[in-house]
Amino acid sequence: MTILTAIAALGGLTFLLALMLVLANKKLYVYEDPRIDTVEDMLPHANCGACGYPGCRPFAEALVGGEALPGKCTVSSEEARERIAGYLGVALGNEDRKVARLACAGGANVARVRAQYEGMRSCQAAALVSGGGKGCSWGCLGYGDCEVVCDFDAIQMDEQGLPVVDTDKCTACGDCVEACPKGLFSLEPLQNHLWVACKNLEQGNEILEDCEVACTACGRCAMDAPGGLIEMAYNLPVIHHGAAVESKDAIQRCPTGAIVWWNANGQAEKGKDAKKIIRKGAREVGVS
Repeated sequence: MTILTAIAALGGLTFLLALMLVLANKKLYVYEDPRIDTVEDMLPHANCGACGYPGCRPFAEALVGGEALPGKCTVSSEEARERIAGYLGVALGNEDRKVARLACAGGANVARVRAQYEGMRSCQAAALVSGGGKGCSWGCLGYGDCEVVCDFDAIQMDEQGLPVVDTDKCTACGDCVEACPKGLFSLEPLQNHLWVACKNLEQGNEILEDCEVACTACGRCAMDAPGGLIEMAYNLPVIHHGAAVESKDAIQRCPTGAIVWWNANGQAEKGKDAKKIIRKGAREVGVS
């Protein structure tokens, strides 16, 4: 009799708990549109954040919820974006594709190292030791933290110790922006061709002792550019891409080639007056 009573009690308790779970499930159930899974499958699963959302799943939820348009995914192909738009019955939308740009051209062949750094091969670590030892305190240290954090194999270090961005692979995730201790990377619209490849804030030719391609704040680019396109601020050119149609006039008289024109082939063109750099090896270490 005691055993039967115990079994009945346990059975009743089990039934009661099961009933509570069923009621709670119905009460707390949150409907999820099944289209979210379908749209997520159509996305590239890069989870890069270039669309402004933390991953492809949240972006799919935003698409289905009408909070975003497929065009915001600049990683997907045009065909994939059109397929999503057709499935959801929405406009494609348009988003200027962005890529990572480096504001430094001071590789080992043109930039002087004043002190040899010994330690962990990391820009973050080197920057903590008197700025890393490079003559230009704003320059790229060349240890490749940006290359390491790039999950899309879009950054490779060249023979002069400068990161080179493959614009076809770059998803504008922003990891390199966060990794660079000098703040040299930024995400820029691919359609903007003018770019200042320098962050030096000193004025005058003295900086050329440390970097032959540094901006000297001569202001010629601002004088030659169409009105309102470029202004000088803190001894650096600031480009207002929406102010006028971009023109190559701004790069022509730059004596160091610090302001460049990104062409359709992904190459940085310098102006006709830019000093030609023929040195292939590294500049000497120490004070000249």
